[in-house]
Order: sequence, then structure tokens, then C-alpha cells
Amino acid sequence: MNTDKSSEYLIGLVKELCKLPQETGWVEFKEDFANPEDIGEYIAALSNKASLDGKFSAYVVWGVSDGAHEVVGTSFKPRIAKKGNEDLENWLLRLLSPRLHFRFYEFDFEGKPLVLLEIPRATGKPTQFSGTEFIRIGSYRQKLKEYPDLERELWRIFEKTPFEELKAMERVDTDQVLTLLDYPAYFDLLSQPLPVDREKILDRLLEDQLITKNEGGGWDITNLGAILFAKNLDAFKGLARKAVRVIVYEGNGRLKTIREQQGCKGYASGFEGLIDFINALLPRNEVIGKALRKEVPMYPEPAIRELVVNALIHQDFSVTGSGPMVEIFIDRMEITNPGLPLVTTDRFLDTPPKSRNESLASLMRRAGICEERGSGVDKVVFQTEFYQLPAPIFETPEASTRVVLFAHKTLNEMDRTDRVRACYLHACLRYVERNPMTNSSLRERFGIEEKNSAIASRIIRDALEEKRVKPHDPEQSKKYAKYLPFWA
Repeated sequence: MNTDKSSEYLIGLVKELCKLPQETGWVEFKEDFANPEDIGEYIAALSNKASLDGKFSAYVVWGVSDGAHEVVGTSFKPRIAKKGNEDLENWLLRLLSPRLHFRFYEFDFEGKPLVLLEIPRATGKPTQFSGTEFIRIGSYRQKLKEYPDLERELWRIFEKTPFEELKAMERVDTDQVLTLLDYPAYFDLLSQPLPVDREKILDRLLEDQLITKNEGGGWDITNLGAILFAKNLDAFKGLARKAVRVIVYEGNGRLKTIREQQGCKGYASGFEGLIDFINALLPRNEVIGKALRKEVPMYPEPAIRELVVNALIHQDFSVTGSGPMVEIFIDRMEITNPGLPLVTTDRFLDTPPKSRNESLASLMRRAGICEERGSGVDKVVFQTEFYQLPAPIFETPEASTRVVLFAHKTLNEMDRTDRVRACYLHACLRYVERNPMTNSSLRERFGIEEKNSAIASRIIRDALEEKRVKPHDPEQSKKYAKYLPFWA
């Protein structure tokens, strides 16, 4: 049961809802009727209707008569209600898709018990209950598929309303804004002096759409403001699961966890701390120089920075219940984010940048955390080549995007798959630099001596057989041969 809103706020909200006309599609009044299946269908229907009507939330209020909107009280107790042997809230959450962070509030109004159910608007896709999408039509809930015009309109709204513009928290006062958001970090990252006047601070946050004015007074904190500058993402119910998880495992598998930690700060204000935390957990290699022994990180920090920031800004926020994750094994490091990439993984190096979260990427770029020029993956491949690490893998398991960095291996320790993948990415990197791959450049990539050029030739031959690269000129001589990625 949630108690994060004051009784005064809830009473004021109910008063405003009671003033609405009976046909309002995003509000439902009940007395004691509380059938679990009906509640689930109402959540889906009202969630979808709230999106159609441009509302931040929809509501069901128990204890108010449906006709005259008079406060009569209710005997409904969601805190103890069950469906079978399962708590009502857990049962509803399990059957809703996507998972919604709805909230029940129990409070007294003029000495009478009321229950208010707050339902977030649908985002990204229509809300379903038990596999069916519902919509509110007048005072009735209906199956959405029976109203194709409304279904099309709902999808148009999802397409034109970016995640960043949606509200993470509604109707908060100035003190709450300045308490919830790390505004000093905002000014620091943008190299701007921190205003002394609170109104000027709010003006700047408003200008960058970290907050917006609420029509009923006060402020709304947008998803953009919360996800980038929250002091604690747990304060924003819909974004808590979007915090970055870092997990360290023993050995090469996931059987035993050594350490697991979930971040709490916004992506921008917490980015440097996140990178420092990851680097502190990574294994290190001992390098023996001419006079000294020193330890160096197993993975180059520039590559880690690029991959982590890419996971943050390119994730699909409509995928609920999961967020970016960094997993560290003894022989590799995996960085995963929800959502499939907007371009095929084979074309990460050469395709112009595409961001599904443009406002987020733009502000991260202004803060000096990321680039929007599409060169991030180029840097990752360059760093792995410079340190002669195995080539990274870019893959898409279970509707997510994952990049795998590998610990150092000698050329003899790499198998054919490792070598061909490295050859292909080397050809891609050379192509975007407008300088085709050659036997000589591949030798340099692997650290192969010139006298062993036949080894590089064999790797190129394997890549040609697997159709990962192709000759720059079909008539070229082997001595001066150049090669391109297969798609060039």
C-alpha cells in the first residue's frame, strides 16, 4: 500500500475529480463494487483512455456515488483484498502488460473511508489485462480491437509523444522540485553558474523541459528531468527499475554472484560515479615494463564509457520491468539495455546516428557525456584494436541489445570465430576511415610480424569464405589486395 501522497493532497484531488462530468473517460467512481477481474479491466481501459485524452493519470475512486458524485464511504480494503490465495495488487500486476506502477491509497474524507486507485497513462503500447486491450467508451469499458479508429489514434499518440515529455511526478511544489532533482549537478555539467535566486533555477529547469508547469498549480517533473538528474530514482515509481544494475560474478557463469548493486542517481548526475564504480570492480592485468611492474585495467576506460552511455541513451523505455545492466565475469564484460537497436548490429560502425530518445541524447551531449555523431562504436572498436583485445560482440538477445567485451587473448588463444569477427570489424573501421583493410593493416591489428604475413592472409581467407569481407577490386593482385566489409 502506498502512502507517498498526503491526505490533504488526496482529499483535494477527490474534490476536483467529483467536479468532473459523469462521462469523463479517465475517471470511474465506485462504492463497494470490487471484483478483481473488473478492476484489472478498468485499469487497462482507463490507462489507454488517459493517453487518448492527454492525461498524466487515470483514477478509480471507491466511496463516491457514480451518479451525483457524493461521498458515501466504502468498505473496500485493497490492502487485505485477495484473488484466490494471492494478494490483489500482485495478481493485478502479474496480468497487466506492460506492467503498470498503479497505486492504491486509503484515506478518510469527511470521516468516511475512501480508496483512490491512481493509474498511469499507457505509453509505448496499449495496456492489456489478461492479454486483452480495453478502452473506455462513455461509461462503459470495451475491447479496444472493436474500435479500430481509436486504436489507430492511440498508436499515433505513442509515436508522437516522446518518453522524455511524459511526467515522472505530477503537481509538486518548488521545495519538492529542488529536493528531488540534483539541480547543482545540472548547472555544473553544463558549465553554468548556479543562480542564487530559486526562481532563476526553476526558469532554467523549465527551459530544458526538466520540469513543466502544472495547470492546477505547482510543477510536474518530466521523465527527462527525473531520469537524468534524480537524486534518487526510487522516488519516481515508474523509473525505479531504470536504474543501472552492476553485477560481478565468480568465474565465467552466472551461478554465483560476488557483488550486486543498483544505482540510485539520475544518469547525468551519476554518470562519473557509475564509471568509477565499474572501473574499481574490473579485473586488472599486471604489465612488466623495462624497470617497473604496473597494473592496468583489463578493458580500456574510453570503450567502457562509450558502451555504458550508449546503453543509457539508446534503451527502449517502453520496455517495463528492466533497465540497463553491466555484468562482469572473469573473462568478459557484458553491457545490456532493454530494446532492440534501430539499426542492424552489422552496421553499428557506419550508419548515421539514430536515437529513440532524442531529448535525452541531446542533453547528455551538451553535458559532455556522450556524442550524437555516431562515432561511439568506432571508438570502442579502435580501443579494442589498440590494446589488441578480442573484437567485441554486438548481439540482440530477448528484445534487448548487448555488447560483450572480452579479456585479453593471444592470437593463438583466439578461435576462428574470434579472428573472423575481428577481421570484419577491422574492415568496417578502416572503411569508415576511407582506407580499406590490407594484409599489413590486419597484421598491425593482431600484432603479427611481417615475416608471418601468411597468418593474416589465412584470417582474411576465412573472412572471405564466411562472406564477412569482400575484395575492394575483384581483379586486384594478392600482393596489393584491399578488402571491404561485405555490405560496402
